[in-house]
Amino acid sequence: MKVETIKNNYEFRRLYAKGERAGSPRLVIYCRRNRLGVHRLGITVSTKLGKAVHRNKIRRRLKEIFRLNSHRLENGWDIVVVAKQMSRGSDYHELEADFLRTCGRLGLLIPDVSDEGNNR
Repeated sequence: MKVETIKNNYEFRRLYAKGERAGSPRLVIYCRRNRLGVHRLGITVSTKLGKAVHRNKIRRRLKEIFRLNSHRLENGWDIVVVAKQMSRGSDYHELEADFLRTCGRLGLLIPDVSDEGNNR
């Protein structure tokens, strides 16, 4: 599945200004509903996180985390993920856990129906 991206600067600025936000030690997520019926992703990795090799590695990991977990997210959201300093030394699974936890706090995750019947 191809990830639709946010590329225009004004779209990033609008999300920063008017979107909901939640953070974790490794990343910050901004989100806002769109009228497109699909979710779109924007990733920001500052030059403070290192040279291009390191920034692109973080960017690739975040894009893959989003791609593999997009079926768990509600449709119709613009999402911008901002990598923080701690993300540079983090592995894939730590980034994924932070991403899912933060999306859960923002209410982006679809409730898992299969877990509801297992609570006794």
